[in-house]
Amino acid sequence: MKYIGTSVPRIDAEAKVRGEAVYASDMTLPDQAYMKLLMANRPHAIVHSVDTGAAEALPGVLAVLTSKDVPYNEYGYYAPDQPVFCGPCAKPYADRVRYVGDRIAAVIAESEEIAAEAVKLIKVDYENLPVVCDMEKAIEPDAVILHPDLGSNLFGHHFLRNGDIEAAFKQADVIIESVYNTPAQEHAYLQTDSGLAYYDEEGRIAILTTGQWGTKDRKQIAHALNLPENQVRVIYPMTGGAFGGREDISVQIVVALGVMKLRERGINRPIKIVWSRHETMIAHGKRHPFRIYTRWGATRDGKVIAAEARLYADGGAYKFTTSIVSGNAMINVLGPYVIPNVKVDVYDIYTNHVPRGAFRGFGGPQGVFAAEQQMNKLAEALGLDPIEMRMRNLASEGSLQTTGAPYPPGVSIRAVAEECAHKTGWQQHAGTWSHPGALSWLDPSNPNKRRAIGFACAHKNVGFSFGYPESCAVGIELYGNGEIERAVIRHGASEVGMGTHTVITQMAADALGLAMDQVDLISTDTSEVGDSGAVSASRMTFFIGNAIKEGAEIALKKWHDEDERPIKIEHIYRPVSTTPPDPLTGQCDPNIAYSYTAQAAEISLDMETGQVEIEKITCALDVGKAINPQQVQGQIEGGLIQAVGYTVMENFIEKNGLVLTPNFSTYLIPTVLDIPREMDSIVLEIPDPRGPWGARGLGETMIMCLVPAVTAALHAACGVWFDQFPLVPERVLQGLSQLTSENIK
Repeated sequence: MKYIGTSVPRIDAEAKVRGEAVYASDMTLPDQAYMKLLMANRPHAIVHSVDTGAAEALPGVLAVLTSKDVPYNEYGYYAPDQPVFCGPCAKPYADRVRYVGDRIAAVIAESEEIAAEAVKLIKVDYENLPVVCDMEKAIEPDAVILHPDLGSNLFGHHFLRNGDIEAAFKQADVIIESVYNTPAQEHAYLQTDSGLAYYDEEGRIAILTTGQWGTKDRKQIAHALNLPENQVRVIYPMTGGAFGGREDISVQIVVALGVMKLRERGINRPIKIVWSRHETMIAHGKRHPFRIYTRWGATRDGKVIAAEARLYADGGAYKFTTSIVSGNAMINVLGPYVIPNVKVDVYDIYTNHVPRGAFRGFGGPQGVFAAEQQMNKLAEALGLDPIEMRMRNLASEGSLQTTGAPYPPGVSIRAVAEECAHKTGWQQHAGTWSHPGALSWLDPSNPNKRRAIGFACAHKNVGFSFGYPESCAVGIELYGNGEIERAVIRHGASEVGMGTHTVITQMAADALGLAMDQVDLISTDTSEVGDSGAVSASRMTFFIGNAIKEGAEIALKKWHDEDERPIKIEHIYRPVSTTPPDPLTGQCDPNIAYSYTAQAAEISLDMETGQVEIEKITCALDVGKAINPQQVQGQIEGGLIQAVGYTVMENFIEKNGLVLTPNFSTYLIPTVLDIPREMDSIVLEIPDPRGPWGARGLGETMIMCLVPAVTAALHAACGVWFDQFPLVPERVLQGLSQLTSENIK
């Protein structure tokens, strides 16, 4: 039986349905202790002292840890700019609190209740500092510096230059200039951050936790604890959602530090920590807000010839994954279009906000919002249909990217745009696109409501960009006598709810000519597997699939050519190289592959209340090859619902560095009542020449362009361009206030 292209049931489905699936937050070990953290709950301060005496004296408390207990009081995804605990220690400026979720101390106790009570007894001497919240003010010469050792709140500058931008603008017949603001967004995964640490049978510190890249977590834990990496073991059991939010460290270091410090005191006990929803909301990273200044110029015939953008990324208190987010935003702020003259600058900026991190699409949705708004505004200014405007500018096979390099092979953006347009009523006559009906109309059942449709499209990179040395390791073991009876696949791909392990099993079974029940997975335990890279950047199916496909060919050849049994190999897939930005122009070959999508949104607008409802979404998406069609459908629909929240509901509010929406009663996410009444997914399978069995990355593509599709529809409904979202009723009513009574009629 061939499994690729078949909707086989997920291998973890039964355990989840029965409630038997075990997550890190569910796990317990005999004689375990419990940890609770003291968080700063203030955005900017110097910690002069931490008095733990009363907490340590509370019966049932085993230890209280502070900054002085951390061997190297620093960590970070790309740069170690974050203290494990804020407070006096050997590291300069580690005594600074920079956001409300910074950690001051940890209590280890016999119970969670005792630990929580002891946290309240810790006394901290703070010196409050001025709070820095506005991105642009943060980089003014007189701004308060969050990291004095760095000397600036500007910690990254990404740029791109191609062509002659000023000459091109002089040739443009229409120029659209706009300012866009995109919001923070909470990942809202169902399982909060948690960890259970212990010493294993070989004397290593083992951490059962949640995450997206075990070897990256291990590296940061080992660094902070001043241990060799082989003395740290990271294990991911079931993970209840991630969406990029688990790429950055949350509890892993502190819980590992706890077992190490207890052992130094002669106590050998496991320690468990589970964050509350409030703690997760104020302490882990959020989607980056951007402020984007941009202008695009086009000729009368609808060709975009110049695009300029200046982006400010609010990185929050620490770097986290900001650099890769901003790089992705730099590409997407120009869209999937052929634009010969471009100038882009992206600035990464520290503020006293909750740190910003990767979130599904990581910088893509923010950049796409600006690009697609610009394209729709240009179409209106030129009197062109929005589909026709795009077709005159979209990339094709062999087109040059705005970065100067050819697109990777398999460019299908035109195909997905055509499919989505046809499905939503657009037609092509004599080579020109148009919609035979109006793009907005009155709701006959409610005189206050208007309905409309809007369109947008986008591409999404597969894998990390700009010369990052990508790779993916897999171990393959074959057992049997004459025939292969069983295979073991060792890989580091964490299962964060999207079905990766099922897809890996399908691909391995097909590659080895076995039944799925003959394939066993050993995964996400760094002591058992190699480095498969992050489960992020829409990369895992693409990368692990290629690793399995190549590795299976090697293993099968050995099986048939050699007498020795079993066969055990380790194989590392290395894709074609991308290139880093040129130091003068930023030009490069940034990505090995893309996936492509186009979306149309049908909305209703209540002119009286400002309520925007997304009634129907049509999403065309090229997956290259649907390894598991049912999972593809589930991924698309789940991602679209998350995009609905981003567009119209999820309003993460911070004021003076304080989080005003720290729970699900104040930060609203979509429920079953908010799902569009119809979601039409058009799955295209145009093979990617570099993908395994033609597959492209899928996990993030569907979230890329719903926002501008909705704002285009909203403009069609009321005549107002909304350049900021989420489109909560208050914001929409403010926009509608621009209308005169004549406009409203």
